[in-house]
Amino acid sequence: MALPSVDYAPRDPAADVLHRVVREHLQTFLAEAAHRRDGEGVPRFVEEEFHAFLACGFLAGGFARFRCVGCQSERFGAFSCKGRGFCPSRGPRRTDCVRWGGSCGGRRMTERAAHLVDHVIPEVPVRQWVLTLPHRLRYLLAWRHDLCKAVVRVLLREVSRHLRTQARERGLSDARGGAVAVVQRFGGALNLNVHIHALVLDGVFARGEDGRLRFHSARELDAADVADVLAAVTPGVQRLLARQGVDPDDLGTSDAFAEASPLLAGLAAASVQGRVALGGPPSGRPRRMGQTSVDRSAPMLGGCHARWEGFDLLAAVRVPAGQRARLERVCRYALRPPVAGARLRVAADGQVQLQLRHPWADGTTHVSFTPTSFLARLAVLVPRPRVNLVLYHGLLAPRAAWRAEVVPRPVPLATADAVERQVTSEPDVTLRPVARGASWADLMRRAFAIDVLACPRCGGRLRLIALIEASATARRILTHLDLPADVPRPVPARAPPVGDGDD
Repeated sequence: MALPSVDYAPRDPAADVLHRVVREHLQTFLAEAAHRRDGEGVPRFVEEEFHAFLACGFLAGGFARFRCVGCQSERFGAFSCKGRGFCPSRGPRRTDCVRWGGSCGGRRMTERAAHLVDHVIPEVPVRQWVLTLPHRLRYLLAWRHDLCKAVVRVLLREVSRHLRTQARERGLSDARGGAVAVVQRFGGALNLNVHIHALVLDGVFARGEDGRLRFHSARELDAADVADVLAAVTPGVQRLLARQGVDPDDLGTSDAFAEASPLLAGLAAASVQGRVALGGPPSGRPRRMGQTSVDRSAPMLGGCHARWEGFDLLAAVRVPAGQRARLERVCRYALRPPVAGARLRVAADGQVQLQLRHPWADGTTHVSFTPTSFLARLAVLVPRPRVNLVLYHGLLAPRAAWRAEVVPRPVPLATADAVERQVTSEPDVTLRPVARGASWADLMRRAFAIDVLACPRCGGRLRLIALIEASATARRILTHLDLPADVPRPVPARAPPVGDGDD
């Protein structure tokens, strides 16, 4: 295997486009949002997410202090905010300096993907099932996490039923499958799009005559099989809503979202429909850029893809057994944060331009927002506190009876000493760190092949020597070293210019 690179430089959060936009326009966004509801603005957890993001990655907020055992040079690592919405900064967590804090979204993506591959998903084929929901249902599930989990259960129940039916045809009476479902809240244009990525074991486990569990792969999947599953999922979700007394087409007075947070509900409704909620006319839409044209033709569906009554089910991605690196990439895709900083830029007219991951059917490659409408899109992507967006099902559930016999066994943690031995004398040995609680250095090495504990001056090893958590102490140290000792403050609110809006 290739040796890790030692060319690592901590990023400057103040130089990021996203940080600049939030810093310069947050107060204006909050003031305009509060004005819309006579002083009632966004919920506190959303506002706290924005403010924590602005302080994330700055040494003045606290840092971990490392020293080289050879030349005694030092390096500081700023703490992160551990945000769950959109934070893209790097640094060790405040609670444990050795743990990697992010790109708060990127760290969580890397750590959880490594955990799934190393400790949850066995060495069997895995298929990704992606369920996209009707627009009105996306709005409901954005606030009602209980309904969201119930919809996940409906999807996984029908996929499991499909696999067990195949198993019974092969004479397997007691066959069980498993899955990990990830609830994504965003679409390609930062629109609110609650949908489900389910990583399903593509087959079932059953006990043989010797009492041992054996895996039986599912047969080849085709579009008819996906259509059959969707034909069961759609009425299943509709029955679920009926039992809950919810009609997504006629909420009436039962809109719990609007009752709990009217402003956020309005922003969410606009985001689901692709409209502009703030910073432009309510009926307007973000400006599209690229070789756009009107495309009225219905998109062609490929294999393992089905649509019905606003539901869309795709199951085209299958990872064969033994391809763990590819499986980890699929896990990262499902767990990825909403936006990558490299795809954002601020145009000369002040508009925030987002480059799409893939061009749309009409040729659109970029979407342009006013700063306040852009922040409105980010606000609705922040999940509510204590909401778990990764759900386990079947054999992979925490209390499943057969789980211990199926999931991979733990492997030793790749400590800094072990990494050093590998770099210096054992380059052919592959270390797979324990993902939960994995160190900052281990995850950076695993995800990006970067050795962050290598001294940039002499190539020696950096060791943790202190945690500086008190802001006053951090400022004194930084001032003594002639380093920036303050966290940038948000720019005061200002009235939007006349005619400010999206095209």
